[in-house]
Amino acid sequence: MDAARVKAKAIELGFDLCGIAPADSFPELTFLDEWLARGYAGEMAWMARNADRRADVRNVVRGARSVIVMGSIYNTESEYGDDPTQPFESPHHRTPTRAKIARYALGDDYHDVLESRLEALLAWMRAESSEPFEARAYVDTGPVQERVYAQYAGIGWIGKNTCLINAEHGSFLFLAEIITTLALDADTQALEQCGSCRRCLDACPTGALVDAGVLDSTRCISYLTIELRGSIPEEYRPAIGNHVYGCDICQDVCPHNQPGSVSSDAPWQARSGLDLPRLIDLWQRPDADLRKLLKGSAMTRAKLTGLRRNIAVAIGNSGDAEALAALQAKGDDQPSVADPMVAEHVQWARQALRSVHVRGCSDSSPVDAADDGPQLRQDGGPADRLHR
Repeated sequence: MDAARVKAKAIELGFDLCGIAPADSFPELTFLDEWLARGYAGEMAWMARNADRRADVRNVVRGARSVIVMGSIYNTESEYGDDPTQPFESPHHRTPTRAKIARYALGDDYHDVLESRLEALLAWMRAESSEPFEARAYVDTGPVQERVYAQYAGIGWIGKNTCLINAEHGSFLFLAEIITTLALDADTQALEQCGSCRRCLDACPTGALVDAGVLDSTRCISYLTIELRGSIPEEYRPAIGNHVYGCDICQDVCPHNQPGSVSSDAPWQARSGLDLPRLIDLWQRPDADLRKLLKGSAMTRAKLTGLRRNIAVAIGNSGDAEALAALQAKGDDQPSVADPMVAEHVQWARQALRSVHVRGCSDSSPVDAADDGPQLRQDGGPADRLHR
C-alpha cells in the first residue's frame, strides 16, 4: 500500500482531489481553545465537548501516522441560474424575491454520498494492504479539524474567509478524511495565497469575519439560518437578505472562485424546487411538501421550523407586496407556521414589509427599491441600517 495507489483509487471512486498529511500536532490546531473561549461557537456546544479529541487526530485513532484527505468540488452550472464562470456581482444576485440556498445544500446530502465513497476506499485499502492497520473515516462529522490536515496534505490553504481554498479549483469543496496507522508518504503543505486581498472580510454583511481567518459564528448567516435553534437576533435579520439556508457570500467574492471549477457530479446538482425558488412559493408549500422536497438533503439540519423562520425573515427583506398577503394568511393547518418561534419572525416580516410600503410604495406595486435587493456598502453593512 503506497500513497500513489491510494490517491489513484480515491479519484477513481469519484473524489476530485486527494492528498496525505502526517498525523502531527500542527500549530494551527491549538487555536480552537482560544476560539471557543471567545464564545464564537455559540450554541454549538458539541465543539467544546470533544475539543480535546479535536486537538490531535491521534486522540481519535491511537497510533495514527497518516491522514488521507479527499476534496470534492460541488459548484454546479445550474446553481441559481447563474454562470459560475462569470464574475460575482452582488451578494443577493439581484433577486430579492427568490430564496438563496448555499450551494452545498442544493443537491443530495453530501454526508451520505461521500461516506459511501469513503467506505469503498477504506474497504479497498484493507483488501489491498499487506499489513493490518487501524483507520477511521469521517465526512464532516468526526472530531477532526479537517481544514488543517487538508492544508498539510497539499489540498489547499485556509483562507481569510476560513474556507479551504485550492489555487486551481477554488473553495467550493467538500472535505472527507481517513485517519490511519499506515505510514504513507506525505504531500507538501499548501502555501497561503490570499495576499493582501480582503474582499471576503469586507463583503460579509454581518461582520462575522472579525479578522483574517477568524469567524465569529454567532454573527455568521450560515450559523443564524442553520445551527441557531431559536430566534434570530433582530439586529442581524436585515443583513440576512434572501438567504434561507446558509450563505456563500465570502466565497462568491473570492478571486479564486472567479471562475471556480464546476462539477457535473449528479448528487450535487440542484434539486427541482431548490434552484432559486420564489420566496412566496416556498412559504406557501404545505409542511408535507417541504419535508418531501428536503428529504435526503443537508437542509434537514435546520428543521422545518428553522426553515420557516428563515423564509419569513427573507420575505420581510424582500419588499414584495404579494408576500405580505401570504404572510397574513393564518396557516393554522401547517404546524410549522403556527410554531411560536416562527410566528414571532412572521410578525417581524409583516412589520418590515408594511414599513417599506409606508415609506414610499403607496401605488401597491412591489417595492421599486427592492429590484436590486438589499445593497451593501463597501464596509459590509446594509445601506439603510447601521452595521449590525
